[in-house]
Amino acid sequence: MLKIIGVRFKSVGKIYYFDPDKYELGEGDKVIVETARGVECGEVVIVDREIDEEKFSSPIKKIIRPANAEDMKQIEKNHEKEKEALAICEQKVRDHKLNMNLIDCECTFDNNKLLFYFTAENRVDFRELVKDLASVFRTRIELRQIGVRDEAKMLGGLGICGQPFCCSRFLGEFQPVSIKMAKEQGLSLNPTKISGTCGRLMCCLKYEQDAYEDLLKNTPKVGAIVKTMEGRGVVEEVNLLTGKLRIKIEKTENVISVKKDEVEVIRDAVIRVDKNEMKALKKLEDK
Repeated sequence: MLKIIGVRFKSVGKIYYFDPDKYELGEGDKVIVETARGVECGEVVIVDREIDEEKFSSPIKKIIRPANAEDMKQIEKNHEKEKEALAICEQKVRDHKLNMNLIDCECTFDNNKLLFYFTAENRVDFRELVKDLASVFRTRIELRQIGVRDEAKMLGGLGICGQPFCCSRFLGEFQPVSIKMAKEQGLSLNPTKISGTCGRLMCCLKYEQDAYEDLLKNTPKVGAIVKTMEGRGVVEEVNLLTGKLRIKIEKTENVISVKKDEVEVIRDAVIRVDKNEMKALKKLEDK
């Protein structure tokens, strides 16, 4: 077994694992580690966890050291540099007349690289912009195009529920959300009702999906043929949470409301999303 710690480099970001080496660390401590981007300072969010070494495809790197006072001063200087670099880059984007929207700037702990995040409708040829920025800052420059979900995560804001965005509050990674989930949960497929501020499907659709899938296993669906005390009928409406069904009786065409336990399923139906609906709403699933 291998003793590891989990380190996060952003307040709500992916967790990376490192070997604590000889150091005794606690949750919230700052550590200096080597990453693919270079030397970085991160925050310990998981401590004293043992994991089978075979589960890792590559060797776990050891931390360099716990962060000291000088390191914290360096981080403050980097934050000031990021603000200055973002303002300069915004001006350069205007000078080059590029159709892109700058979102954020990051400076690596060792000052070896500046990363600029941006959104754009189409691909952007920013080669001349990179050369211009490199001549100003005398360091490596990387421009990274991100999606609208990542933009919302970085900028933050309030959702329609009145709470801060889940993605900027506690979601380390985005979970796949589909139109099928909205359909299975009986939601209106109106884009304004099922999409978040980012314009994509709300992440919270994923939270209750497992519960709805369990309910769907033993609840007749709309269009199912069932046997009731009044005869055969077709399910016209389903309330998954209460278990109540609205059924139209075949012979009399009476409409009755019964609980799912009071009927016998003769032939169940399948929940499908209409092809035209899927085509119209497909963009809501994109990142």
